[in-house]
Order: sequence, then structure tokens, then C-alpha cells
Amino acid sequence: MALTNVLLVSQIAGYVIGFIFSLCIIVPMSMHQDEFNGHCLLFSKGQWQEVDGQLLVSWASRAYCDYVIVVGVILFLVCLVQIYRLSLFMYKGSDSSFLSAFVEAVGCALLCGLVVAAAVLVTLGFMTWCQNIVERFPSCEDAAGQDIDKKDNISTNGFYMEIGTVQFGAWGAFATSVGLAVFSTLKVCRYHQLQNIQVSMYRERQRLVNESESPAQEHDGRSTPPQQR
Repeated sequence: MALTNVLLVSQIAGYVIGFIFSLCIIVPMSMHQDEFNGHCLLFSKGQWQEVDGQLLVSWASRAYCDYVIVVGVILFLVCLVQIYRLSLFMYKGSDSSFLSAFVEAVGCALLCGLVVAAAVLVTLGFMTWCQNIVERFPSCEDAAGQDIDKKDNISTNGFYMEIGTVQFGAWGAFATSVGLAVFSTLKVCRYHQLQNIQVSMYRERQRLVNESESPAQEHDGRSTPPQQR
């Protein structure tokens, strides 16, 4: 299989994996916000009340969760479009142009930045929340399903699994986007190499043409008889 086909198949596989990871981000994070009554547990802190044993939560901005969902949606759309686009190239037996490959490489690099920021937010934000939980429970997972904040009417049944899935999806998406960036960069380098080869072949062909014309001109000049007066 040619290098072009290998890169094309690798890119399609990478975007399929990224599509799956995007669902691992969007679906559980949306479920979490719904169960937490619109609140976001990332970077939220609180104090345990001795009177009723409830957690008095100081909710952080829901922009953290919204950002993670937006990144998941962007990843979802990019993967969906690229899967369709690259599948057409494979079906037709062609590939993208140099400009298209360059734009794709830049887009993958930007996507890496967005996804790694989302992954860091989820990881650090979840750690901040769990630091409060372990003050009362042996582990953060043990608080799942417990009525720890009746005042805000939140449901804690699946928060640990949901945020854990989001964290897995975010870091998996980051690893996938890095791989896609590498594949697209290799494609750009290959196009650049082919362009250099074509330029070198053109110059060599021109040199050979010039060399083949020069001896003929010299031979014509020597064979011309002198003019009779």
C-alpha cells in the first residue's frame, strides 16, 4: 500500500476514534449538568455543616462545563466532516491538495490546544471537588448517590462515573488529536518533498535540453563553408 493510502487510512481511523471520544465528552457532561440542576462541580468548593451533615457548596462558574461541552461539539463536527471528506478521497482514489493538507495540519494543532485545555480543566476541577468530598467520605466515589446538598436539589447518583468518563474522553481525544496532527504534518512534508522533486526534475530536463542544443549549434557553425568573394 502506498504511503498516501496509509496516511489516508490512518487519518480516517483517527477521526473515527476522535468521534467516539467526542461523544464521551458531550453526553456525560450534559447529563451531569442536568442532574446537578444546572450547576458545574468543576472547581466548586464547599463546607460540611455539622448541624445537618450537608455540604454548603460555593458553586464555581458553569463556564468550565460549558467550555468542555463546546470543545466536545467542535471535535464531533470536525471528525464527522473529515470522515466524510477523507472517505470520498479514498473512494475516488485521490487525495487532498497541498493547501488543504496545510490547513488541516494547522487545524489539528489548534484542536490539540483546545482539547488539552478541556482535559486539564476537567482533571483539576474534579480534583478540587473531590478534596471536599473526602473530608466526609472515604473516597469521592462513595459520595455517589448520597444526599449531600438537598438545598440545591442536585442528584449525585452518577457524577463520579460521568465526570470520570468525560476525563477519559478528553485525554483520549487529546492523544488522538496529537496523532492526527502528526499524520497531517507528514502529508504536508510529503507534498513539499514531491514539489521539490518536480522542481529538480524540471531543472535537470532544462539543463539536458540546453546541453543537447549547444553542440549542435557549434557543429553547424564549423561546417559552414567560407564565403567566396
